[in-house]
Amino acid sequence: MKEATGELNMTVVVVVAVGVLAAFFYTTIWPMISNNLDSKSKCNAAVCKRDGNSNMATCALYDQNGRQQGSSFKCVWKG
Repeated sequence: MKEATGELNMTVVVVVAVGVLAAFFYTTIWPMISNNLDSKSKCNAAVCKRDGNSNMATCALYDQNGRQQGSSFKCVWKG
């Protein structure tokens, strides 16, 4: 009976640890990954003009009629 109780306690510890790690991932790490992916996809779909000799570019998204959607934003110049 003592062995069964010990195994149950260890199972509870593992389940709680997995829950804490999952909560940490979804509240801290996943938003950073999601924002990075959104930013990269937005820059890939944008029309960009290089800012002088710097590595940055001013970019904007345009619709099918050539009208700018939203405000301009900065992206890394990829050449």
